[in-house]
Amino acid sequence: MRHRVSGRRLGRDTAHRKALRKNMIAELLIHEEILTTEAKARMLRPAAEKIITLAKRGLAKGDPAQAVHARRLAAARISRFRQAEDESGDMEEVDVVKKLFDDIAPRFADRPGGYTRMVKIGKRSGDNADMAMIMLVNEE
Repeated sequence: MRHRVSGRRLGRDTAHRKALRKNMIAELLIHEEILTTEAKARMLRPAAEKIITLAKRGLAKGDPAQAVHARRLAAARISRFRQAEDESGDMEEVDVVKKLFDDIAPRFADRPGGYTRMVKIGKRSGDNADMAMIMLVNEE
């Protein structure tokens, strides 16, 4: 029985789980929506929300030391640079922390939480796994 045991193991050891979480958060921040299994999406959602909340703390105008501290914490918790395809089809290197603090955090500055949405897609054809789309919400 798993009484009072938190977190999902996802059939991986600790290092693999941490790497998976870091990479998936980085991909979500770059592409703003990803298609994955429902179990991974449920694991990813609270971690991504905490990173965005951390980035919002880094927007504090009064204390520059707090902004630097938040950037360092975020850089330690997510993969920093990722390769992404631009509009023309070329690969470019994206600084995930810069995008998080410059684009995403200001967009959610007035929102008190709930930055992500998980939409169940259905079953994957190969192994019948439950699939879900996790995305950043659009600020209305």
